Amino acid sequence: MKPSFTALVSTLLIVGCFAADPTPPKTKTTSSMDSEKPVVVKSESEWKKKLTEEQYRVTREAGTERPFGLAYEEFDKQGEGTYYCVCCGAELFTSTQKFHSGCGWPSFYDQSSAKNIRELVDNSGGMHRIETVCKRCDAHLGHVFEGEGYKTPTDRRFCINGVALKFVPKGGKAPELEAIASEAVQKKKADVAKEGGVEVRK
Repeated sequence: MKPSFTALVSTLLIVGCFAADPTPPKTKTTSSMDSEKPVVVKSESEWKKKLTEEQYRVTREAGTERPFGLAYEEFDKQGEGTYYCVCCGAELFTSTQKFHSGCGWPSFYDQSSAKNIRELVDNSGGMHRIETVCKRCDAHLGHVFEGEGYKTPTDRRFCINGVALKFVPKGGKAPELEAIASEAVQKKKADVAKEGGVEVRK
């Protein structure tokens, strides 16, 4: 039996999304389009205490969750509200910018007016892409693509990992922001780490 035209198109769309957003290798290198440095800095052990294993893998190691997974199913059902960084609580998106792209990952056509997303040039895996990270804590969120033909106000697609987001329904209480790391605190951490023979990532 030959597959229907609709099934064929759906298959090609899913394959295209996989090609567009594979899990970046750990050797991934990025060059910034924005020199702004994160203001929330924690050690790997501190992040691991705060996050689940999957949240840590995605946000701190630039991983990618599987498409059409549980996080996407939850995203698909969510109504009006705001999306915050799961690591530091910064506002990232609202349901106003949300749209269904069919790729299996949460999609937004723009970030929220809070402008807490930084875009980085990502040349990993022999591809040229734009990575999106949280400005406050440098959490990996996903990638942003342009000119794909979606009928949205920007024709941009922020392809975001659901586990990197914390959804708060309209009228709900925003998550508490992680404290900004002062230079004195960071120097103390660096000194303690140095004494223990551990190099602190800048």
